[in-house]
Amino acid sequence: MTSSDERGPIRVMLVDDHEVVRRGIVTAIDSSASLTVVGEASSVAEATRRLPAIRPDVLVVDLQLPDGTGIDVMRAARELNPEQNMLVLTSFDDDAALRESRAAGAAGLILKSARSKDIVSAIETVHGGGTVWPNGHADDEPELSESDRRIVELIGDGHSNREIAE
Repeated sequence: MTSSDERGPIRVMLVDDHEVVRRGIVTAIDSSASLTVVGEASSVAEATRRLPAIRPDVLVVDLQLPDGTGIDVMRAARELNPEQNMLVLTSFDDDAALRESRAAGAAGLILKSARSKDIVSAIETVHGGGTVWPNGHADDEPELSESDRRIVELIGDGHSNREIAE
């Protein structure tokens, strides 16, 4: 994969059913030299129809859409590109939204009430392979090391502590 410097700004697709919100976010994104909006959609159907042609670097999606959810859009995006970078932009900071967003492969969640520069920064972070979760949620699901995974497997297989230690 080439860096955004070699092939221009980070290409962003925005999926949100509120036109005023979309306009504001597009303005914020397009004011950044490192980002450009290459596509917009206001529904799951429109997003899934446009995604194959647009192929954004980062997909920014609202969770609540008139014909489904942003989770539906993210699943469709993952089918097209298993490595798709995705960021959820929502009005609701609740545990269910966080869990569903993570499960669908989002690298972060940012509230619509965030400042423009924070939204731009979040998109850049997600594009760079980082994550952006609300305060207090970054470590909800810690990664297990290879040895930790092996220990969990051995416990699941019914081995005793002594056998595992050996």
